[in-house]
Amino acid sequence: MKHAQRIRGVLSPVVTPFGKDLSPDPVRFIAHCRWLLTQNCGLAVFGTNSEANSLSVNERIALLDSLLAADVDPSRMMPGTGCCALTDTVRLTEHAVKAGCAGVLMLPPFYYKDVSEEGLYRNFSEVVERVGDARLRIYLYHIPPVAVVGITTGLVERLLKKYPTAIAGMKDSSGDWNNTKTFLDAFAKSGFDIFPGSESFLLAGMRNGGAGCISATANVNPAAIDRLYREWKKSDADQQQEALNVVRKTVGQYVMIPALKAVVAHYSKDPQWATVRPPLTELTAVQAKNVIDGLRKLGFDMPGLEQAQAKAA
Repeated sequence: MKHAQRIRGVLSPVVTPFGKDLSPDPVRFIAHCRWLLTQNCGLAVFGTNSEANSLSVNERIALLDSLLAADVDPSRMMPGTGCCALTDTVRLTEHAVKAGCAGVLMLPPFYYKDVSEEGLYRNFSEVVERVGDARLRIYLYHIPPVAVVGITTGLVERLLKKYPTAIAGMKDSSGDWNNTKTFLDAFAKSGFDIFPGSESFLLAGMRNGGAGCISATANVNPAAIDRLYREWKKSDADQQQEALNVVRKTVGQYVMIPALKAVVAHYSKDPQWATVRPPLTELTAVQAKNVIDGLRKLGFDMPGLEQAQAKAA
């Protein structure tokens, strides 16, 4: 099985900045995406940590269009397009494909529980058929801790049999290495690209045929994660992995989305970055200080971020 277009390596579910009125801020968003690209990090915009499910379809389309208008390379993008409503998923997916995005990251419809494998197959099948574009590359998004509805090996087998080019890979955010390895063992050698949903599993994933990782903390630690992706065969790879784990644990000691935004706010010297949309709430001042103090002890930095944001402003 060969795909005409593949995106591999480290991708970030890019955090979405909001203004004081809680509307998305395209200027800050473009600047952060550009900074990530300078760190050799791809853009999984509208992922879980992008607060995608707090954004309307029109807001997602407008933000994607703002990136395209700013000449941000769509071949480095994997926008999240999976929604509860089939027609919303189709609309977002069509827009991403026409924009030239390398692929789309697609949640299963996640409101109804105990849906059957047949129901999920019909959902993804309808998207492929309605989009009807040979350029379509879907990366299935398995995140049962949040969506509850999951992706099974049987579903992947069935979809690949019917749509061998459109179904390009998956992101496994189960948090269970055994689950990730099951999919790697079953599909990695066939050209189906599997991304662990955390850099904590990056080294193990690469050793078992993984395609990289799509990870929240790539928003703040992209260069170090990319280094391990490129150097996973080197003798110090285990030490690199442990260093990544320590940074992730430091950032993830509180709710991940507001913690990521607190880190970006601090290192960009732009307090507005800390804003999240309800129902999420920002970290308290004490929590934010704990995260930053922990990162300082590690000698952590985000080189070039402040300049990138200031240039955009």
